[in-house]
Amino acid sequence: MANSRFKYVRNFELADNLLPSTYLVVRIDGKGFHRFSDAHSFAKPNDKAALDLMDRAAKRVFEEVPDVVVGFGESDEYSFLIRKDSSLFSRRESKIVTLIVSCFTSAYVFYWPQYMPPERILQYPPIFDGRIVQYPSTSQVKDYFRWRAVDTHINNLYNTTFWALVLQGGQTTTEANQTLSGTVSGDKNEILFKKFGINYSTLPEQFRRGSTVVRSAVEAVNETFGIPATANAEPSVTEPEDPRKIANPLFGHKQKKKPRAIPPYDGTTGEIVVLHVDMVKDDFWDQRPWLLA
Repeated sequence: MANSRFKYVRNFELADNLLPSTYLVVRIDGKGFHRFSDAHSFAKPNDKAALDLMDRAAKRVFEEVPDVVVGFGESDEYSFLIRKDSSLFSRRESKIVTLIVSCFTSAYVFYWPQYMPPERILQYPPIFDGRIVQYPSTSQVKDYFRWRAVDTHINNLYNTTFWALVLQGGQTTTEANQTLSGTVSGDKNEILFKKFGINYSTLPEQFRRGSTVVRSAVEAVNETFGIPATANAEPSVTEPEDPRKIANPLFGHKQKKKPRAIPPYDGTTGEIVVLHVDMVKDDFWDQRPWLLA
């Protein structure tokens, strides 16, 4: 940046460095997505192509920002977990939020033609906002993702029942809202099954559980050490033993090399994968301890 007499204006910039050694969660939300989904004729209650596009945009964030180690998405929102020891942009809040929001938004527009049917042309640019929250403990991080996972279930069960009443039951949106007023989960499941023959538990997990994005630890270790994938490995062939070695066991003996140490995996490398798993239970975290290391 040029050094001039006008440089003093930088003194008006506020320091917005986030606390060190805290987990950072960036959550982005679509702005005005009810209108956006109507303008682009998204299917109700879930549009598979639209959800897959959100997942692809999230993967682009992972490609751009290695310190993002977990993503969770539902509907028009996505949350991203950044490692607690990350030094990304010196942990400046404004830089981190704008990077992730702009990366996600540009990817959403860029990949639109790949996921949407040809007749679904982008009518106007989508808009996403974002915020960042700091969490000091692992339990709070887990509870954050539990909160979003439970919200996914509650919203999807309601929307699935609501649109079944409207699209299959012939009710108006006002009547459907009145029908569901005061109901609990069991009531909605009963309406779905008895009136429409829908077993909620058999619906796609992507709809019921949302999408979780992580990197594959196995792929990362294999890439680091040049280990071929098991599926591509050649079958082993047993070579006949050298008769000289049978006569003299010390023949051709070489000192074994020490195995190469495997560096601790931190979740920043490896194949980026999208899962549809239960984020309420501890299994997800127990199987991936490096995510909160």
